[in-house]
Amino acid sequence: SSQAFLPGCLEKSPSQIQSIIMSMWWFITTLAITAFISYFPASAYDNNPLQDICVAVNDSQAAVFVNGKICKDPKLATANDFYFSGLNVSGNVVPGLGFASTRVDVNNMPGLNTLGMFVGRTDLEPQRLAQFHTHPRATELITVLEGTLYTGFLVPDAANFFKSRLFSKIINPGDVFVFPKGLIHFQYNMGNKKATYLSFFNSQNPGFVIIPNSIFASNPPISDDILAKGFQLNKTDIALLRKKFS
Repeated sequence: SSQAFLPGCLEKSPSQIQSIIMSMWWFITTLAITAFISYFPASAYDNNPLQDICVAVNDSQAAVFVNGKICKDPKLATANDFYFSGLNVSGNVVPGLGFASTRVDVNNMPGLNTLGMFVGRTDLEPQRLAQFHTHPRATELITVLEGTLYTGFLVPDAANFFKSRLFSKIINPGDVFVFPKGLIHFQYNMGNKKATYLSFFNSQNPGFVIIPNSIFASNPPISDDILAKGFQLNKTDIALLRKKFS
């Protein structure tokens, strides 16, 4: 109590009293900090996945131990591991889709491994569409170098999950647009000449899911009955869609 503490202090010198007070202050401060830290639970998170599935196995001979690529001995690394040339050149056109793609990824620039980056160049022919697609592991940011694009992405409507909100924009050379991670988006060349744009992803392996092809060209195929009910179409329409997207 204060009455018991006071007589004891009166028997001590001012320097001793000050030392006692400082010790008590440090004790109380430490106790308060400890209580504050202990109040909040510890948290942790896993590394972002770089593949679509990762099935656990007990057989060590069938296991892959890395999430990405195995690393080279740093002593053997060279400047060429961090270099790529050719992004100024259009790639090969994908038959039937009207666009060409050039990729700068860990396969042709090994130094990108573990850095969480991927860059692509797309050349889209006039009046052609980069089909509705998603990147399940990355946000995508694009910048137009040439031509005019109509582009946008869909966000589920919080008020009605049967609907979505469209965020779209007409963009020209020098303009930048971003697609949040995992959301369905598209790019359409609304001009009369080729459109060229660069895409930047914050993942080493962003993934690429083309919505119509994933649904109508799956292996094994989804039942016609399920597709007909899901899209409220008849089986003749489903067969036509299978043929288009196969």
